[in-house]
Amino acid sequence: MPTVSKFPTNGDVASEDPAVPEGSDVIAGPAGAGERDADASPLVRIRSLLPGLARAEQRVAKVVLDDPSAVARRSITEVALAANTSETTVTRFCKAIGVGGYPQLRIALAADTARSAARSVRDLGGDIAQDDDLASVVSKVSFADARAVEETAEQLDIAELERVIDLLAAAGRVDVYGVGASAFVAADLQQKLHRIGRVSFAWSDTHIMLTSAAVLKAGDVAVGISHTGATTDTVEALRVAREHGAITVAVTNFPRSPITEVADHVLTTAARETTFRSGATASRIAQLTVIDCLFIGVAQRHMDDAVNALDATRDAVGTHRMGVRPDGRRRPRETGK
Repeated sequence: MPTVSKFPTNGDVASEDPAVPEGSDVIAGPAGAGERDADASPLVRIRSLLPGLARAEQRVAKVVLDDPSAVARRSITEVALAANTSETTVTRFCKAIGVGGYPQLRIALAADTARSAARSVRDLGGDIAQDDDLASVVSKVSFADARAVEETAEQLDIAELERVIDLLAAAGRVDVYGVGASAFVAADLQQKLHRIGRVSFAWSDTHIMLTSAAVLKAGDVAVGISHTGATTDTVEALRVAREHGAITVAVTNFPRSPITEVADHVLTTAARETTFRSGATASRIAQLTVIDCLFIGVAQRHMDDAVNALDATRDAVGTHRMGVRPDGRRRPRETGK
């Protein structure tokens, strides 16, 4: 049995990614994990797989991530020297991230650089310095959030997303698990599903998560949300749910993290790390992007019921909105025209 990579586990607020000793086995993830991210940007894929790489391969990854356009022009010997490792390790790194070999990596990096240039995106970087003024902070935060949404959408496996939507739409009950920052995302999915009449619960307390998972059965779906994919509470709850017959779904940034071993279906996000850790910032935005796609997909499967439920819930809280007339009637909706 492969050893589990040492992913960050402090809730969902990731600590520094610890290195994995060279030669250690890394978690393989469920069948099809390689295909799920095969079409993603090579940089997105490298970041998502970074914690599970061997120490020397992580050094190669850092060289690539620091200046991908330069690596696209370098020979394998130059990259090996820059990473203080061997050409064999560079080749092993290429295979680990699913590009086959170094020539294929150079082509992928060149294409990705060209796409970035075509979008005319100015990479502000993720690090916020102590002397950054507030305008710079706003620019960097908004850039990181926007890129998290864009890159998540680019690498999201649409076929896998559709399978999960079908399962949620047909489920007798949906339980959603998440702790830390992911607990808010779990609550958001539960609230959205509940509002269109789907039976759903969100849990963040470990004991309640486990008792919830223990009463699930065939036909139910359990969704575990964890940026690192290594939060023990969420992983254990998903494992118990699976043991009792429920279909399990993981939403994580790392497709080879421990949570994928207890998930029947995996949906990945693509949030970059920043100075203040993406566990509580950009990763939440990326997770909410996936959650919104799931919700809208489920609503489409039950369009008439969903519209009626949304109207009913809107009416139920209507008197608590300032836009309601004193006589209790709703003001006409703004059309934006």
